Amino acid sequence: DLHLLSRRQRQMCIRDRSHAPLLFIAHSNKLKNRQIIVSFIPSRYICRNIPPPTMKDIQIQAIGLMSGTSLDGLDVCCCTFHRQADQWTFHIDCANGYSYPDKLKQKLGTGAQQMSALEFITFHSAYGKFLGERVNEFMKEFNVQPDIIASHGHTIFHEPQKRIMYQIGDGAAIAAETHIPTVSDFRRLDIMLGGQGAPLVPIGDRLLFADYDYCLNIGGFSNISFEQGGHRIAFDISPVNYVINYYCRQIGLEFDRDGEIARRGTVYQPLLNELNTMDFYHQTGPKSLGREWVETLIYPMLEKYGLSLEDRLRTFYEHAAYQIARVITTNPLPTGSGKLLITGGGAFNKFLIERIDFLCPYEIVIPDKLIIEYKEALIFAFLGALYMADEPSCLASVTGASKDNIGGMLFKI
Repeated sequence: DLHLLSRRQRQMCIRDRSHAPLLFIAHSNKLKNRQIIVSFIPSRYICRNIPPPTMKDIQIQAIGLMSGTSLDGLDVCCCTFHRQADQWTFHIDCANGYSYPDKLKQKLGTGAQQMSALEFITFHSAYGKFLGERVNEFMKEFNVQPDIIASHGHTIFHEPQKRIMYQIGDGAAIAAETHIPTVSDFRRLDIMLGGQGAPLVPIGDRLLFADYDYCLNIGGFSNISFEQGGHRIAFDISPVNYVINYYCRQIGLEFDRDGEIARRGTVYQPLLNELNTMDFYHQTGPKSLGREWVETLIYPMLEKYGLSLEDRLRTFYEHAAYQIARVITTNPLPTGSGKLLITGGGAFNKFLIERIDFLCPYEIVIPDKLIIEYKEALIFAFLGALYMADEPSCLASVTGASKDNIGGMLFKI
């Protein structure tokens, strides 16, 4: 009698390829001896104990779109994912980066926060159309036609403590331009479940990069993920390129190539001490950073001492490297040795990597250029594959949400 089952138990059915329900597996406290029951009339619906089904082997080709807070441009990565015997593997089929025009970069950087509601939603649609056009160029250049597109969008607002976030770039506009099913807005559900909505990359670290003990990404902000007690732990560490690029743009440069500007400077200890004692660095549990925190606290602190650009950046580099090393040394491996994978634009910054290597006790691994540049876009493609496979992409152990969840909104023609 199905009325004795909960709604969730009624939904727990195994389906064949025609999507006809084959049987219900139910364990109900209301039934004597916790019987497995079925109440379907057709004789092919049988009632018997069976082991849980294993996941079917699948193959999915997906395009991931990533636009980070460092405003380096749009990263597009097309990957093929295989799930076999419950294990995921990947192959990067092709990848490319697209620079932002100056006017668009300004809007994504600071302009969008000052827009009226009408201007903002207009820009949201226009930027989505821009993303779709770049994907069309990409698909034509590399002759690919993926199963799904997964778009991070570009973060404009991120204040999870207020349940506020917005990644601009309308997924509907992307789907309309490309005629490819598109998933976007991956963070919103997690935030509504009480989580940080970030970081999202750790599910990819766990399932695709399990050979490394720590996975560190250095972009606008640094973030790390690692296994601890059977759970994936991850969080933002500190701002990095978001701050460095901000000061470099003041002298007409997009970034500090190889860290040469900072290398010429000297650490100013009072500033370093003040940076390292900020409350955020002593918080435990899931935590994330946004531009609001940097603009309110970091910039005023960096500027109040009247330092030269070289000394200001040198001190900030030391701060960023120290915070990364501190997180790793306070979460040591039981074996005493391990591997730290570093990706993101910061992996190209020779001086920053030197400082991290000096302070960190574990072996540093810098992968090939394709992984460095496109790992985040790769993992967003993976989030699209997970969406298709109906598997969680947001881990509660990472974000602090009440439950693991499948984030994103699907737009499909």
